[in-house]
Amino acid sequence: MNFEDIKNICVVGAGNMGHQIALQAAICGYKVKCFDVNQETLKKADAFVDSYLPGRVEKGRLTTEQAQAARGNIQFVDSLESAAGDADFVIEAATEVLSLKRKIFADLDRIAPKHAILATNSSAIVSSKIADATQRQDKVLNMHFFNPALVMKLVEVVKGPHVSDESADLTMELCRVFQKVPVLLKKEVDGFLLNRIFAAISREASWLLEMGVAEVEDIDNACVYGAGHPMGPFRLNDLTGLDLSYIMRMEKFRETGNPADLPNPRLVEHYMKGEYGEKTGKGWYDYSGKK
Repeated sequence: MNFEDIKNICVVGAGNMGHQIALQAAICGYKVKCFDVNQETLKKADAFVDSYLPGRVEKGRLTTEQAQAARGNIQFVDSLESAAGDADFVIEAATEVLSLKRKIFADLDRIAPKHAILATNSSAIVSSKIADATQRQDKVLNMHFFNPALVMKLVEVVKGPHVSDESADLTMELCRVFQKVPVLLKKEVDGFLLNRIFAAISREASWLLEMGVAEVEDIDNACVYGAGHPMGPFRLNDLTGLDLSYIMRMEKFRETGNPADLPNPRLVEHYMKGEYGEKTGKGWYDYSGKK
């Protein structure tokens, strides 16, 4: 497949990451169908597009014509067959559970055209654990966007041992057309690049909190005003979602059986209370009453 042949994009999952990836692709001129099984999620995603695009026009980031074109480029659908049936490139952005992803990729392999590349936005599950659920292992790879996907420039493209040079090259080029800055990982490794580095910081921050050395805000302030980070690890966790962190840690524990991989007690406490961060109004910080 030549890069010019990529015209139709399918995004699986209309949640926080999925609908933003889909909208970025639509803004960049691609025809996009974003699939989800949850009708409420689809409605929220569609409403987000209707509010986001006029805001970009007001700020001078898009022309009225560009916003109208982007709106016309994106659809939210509840049928995977409709979303992936004519896709040239698929980006899966579902929950970080291996069994679920393998099921989705098996379905995509059956539905999507044989030339289509199947990418996973997973930040933790390497594509070699998914690829053998398909008959196109050379076209299955990681394409990891960062939250919020409409803002963050970095995309990690991970080339596992099964991935062809063509698939990796096409994915890198697509990232650039998406107005992103792609980095290529030549090998699969837990945490990829940035999250592997940041995981070390998060582990230390959690240890300091659990041991009573310092509280959340003081740890975050040390990272911001001492190390020059844009936000501290707990504030960032509120942005990305404590539920995602909990699910990822539990998935890691199921894989390794190592108690050290379990989520820390304070994270478990927030998760059990449904305090997932900004999206629920409370996480490590309280956002109630704030816009």
